[in-house]
Amino acid sequence: MALCSLTFLLLQAATTFAAAPTVRLDFATVTGLNNGTVNKFLGIPYARPPSKMRSRVGNLRLRLAEPIPAYTKNFAATAYGPVCPQMKQELVLPDWVPEIVHLEMDGVSAPVPVPQSEDCLTVNVIAPANVTPHSKLPVLVWIYGGGFEIGYPSSTDGATLVQQSIALGTPVVYVSLNYRVNALGFLASKEVKAAGLGNLGLQDQRQVFRWVQRYVAQFGGDPSKVTIWGESAGAISVASHLLTNKANPDGLFRAAIMDSGSPLYVGDITHGQPSYDFIVKEVGCGRARDTLGCLRTIPLAALMNATNQLPNMFSYQSLAEAFIVRVDGVFLTDNPQQLVKKGQVANVPFINGVNDDEGTLFSFTALNLSNTEQLVDYWKTFYFPRASTAELTAIFNLYPSDPAAGSPFDTGEASALTGQFKRYAAFMGDFVFHAPHRFFFGQVSDKRKAWSYLYKRGKALPYLGAFHSTELANAYGAGDLGARFIRFTATLDPNFPDSSNSTSSNLFWPRYTTKSPQLLTFLDGDVPQTLTNDDYRAEAIEALTQLELKYPY
Repeated sequence: MALCSLTFLLLQAATTFAAAPTVRLDFATVTGLNNGTVNKFLGIPYARPPSKMRSRVGNLRLRLAEPIPAYTKNFAATAYGPVCPQMKQELVLPDWVPEIVHLEMDGVSAPVPVPQSEDCLTVNVIAPANVTPHSKLPVLVWIYGGGFEIGYPSSTDGATLVQQSIALGTPVVYVSLNYRVNALGFLASKEVKAAGLGNLGLQDQRQVFRWVQRYVAQFGGDPSKVTIWGESAGAISVASHLLTNKANPDGLFRAAIMDSGSPLYVGDITHGQPSYDFIVKEVGCGRARDTLGCLRTIPLAALMNATNQLPNMFSYQSLAEAFIVRVDGVFLTDNPQQLVKKGQVANVPFINGVNDDEGTLFSFTALNLSNTEQLVDYWKTFYFPRASTAELTAIFNLYPSDPAAGSPFDTGEASALTGQFKRYAAFMGDFVFHAPHRFFFGQVSDKRKAWSYLYKRGKALPYLGAFHSTELANAYGAGDLGARFIRFTATLDPNFPDSSNSTSSNLFWPRYTTKSPQLLTFLDGDVPQTLTNDDYRAEAIEALTQLELKYPY
């Protein structure tokens, strides 16, 4: 009996080993994982490690990622690589806030459940199990969000999405990546600008796009059929890739998807000088002739300790963040919204959608604000210091103080945490997400094939409603939004062959145009999808847009 059991285990182990998928990258054989329906290749380095010292290049921290010339040694790609160093997130709620809010927001300051390391520039590929280098499947490249402060690819499971693509008859290859965030990826100052090293996180992403062109065929993908997709900071990243390189995709992608993020109202990279100066002083580099070079030499722990003392997206000033994409003269040559106005947008089809209650998640930080004057002073202090009090007051007067008019929208007076909470949330959501989204479509939708959605599911969730990022559970959970993304990746059209004008999950999704600005709207209840016009809060959003164009952050 024991001998038979041992024989069985040995045979099982041999079968499992034989079933492990492999790919050939240059001179190396890379071994992955197989779960029966998909192959996973995880933690593949796409650039030289930033913290390694090399006599030829010195410390690669705060420099452009250097591609690996060639893979020469066999290795296993069976686990996600280390997470790039994360900025500490901590939301402190007053004791009087209902327990349900504490429960909903409990994950904000939760520790990242995987190792963190500066040596984090890795890429992951998930593909159908039966692919070959000749399969030529469409490719979907995922860029995570996290406010340019945090984020990592293992927080979303691309295997479910690939399995859904197989079930839909349009299999895709899924790629996700690590890119540098916070001070390591988006440091901003005159010193950074002079060195030509702004927006390093975006440059990391671009390096992955080049990696995909070189290697994705080995995993069954077609490098000529790449769609880039991101959420929040990831969506803003995707938008930035549409604007860089004089709007020339350079063959790196053919389509784009943006969830809750559009070209932003950002100014010159020197606007980040106060944060840079704080870090330099805090780590002891203040007297260095070359402060940027000094930052490359200090221990990572010291750099992150200084970084964590700066405001984050759950600090009092919320989304007035220290680290964000900025105009660096290299990757972004002008305010992204000005580039959009000039028509400098890549000529590729795209999807760009928003959630109904984008602002609620970021509106628990300033619960002390109790009237219009305090709201105006808050926004003038942190977001629009050059705007006049009169300008800001005029816009806030377009946002009624009646809780029934605020966000979560369409919930009456429910979720009125304070007298100004829903008003603040409505303004915050429009300011960062809805206004840039509508401006973007108003400028380019008649010149590009573009589709837009409005996600209104989850209204029953107290205080949050259809909040920022809530659509990801659908996109990654074999839902109807995820199905649309898969279809778009495969065919450059989010509609299915049997789409009709009936109210169903296969409702025909028309292109967005200025004459017919229609949104595919996802609803709770018996009617899962409908079409609505993009005309809500028209006067308020237009006023916000003009303010953003006048005073870029």
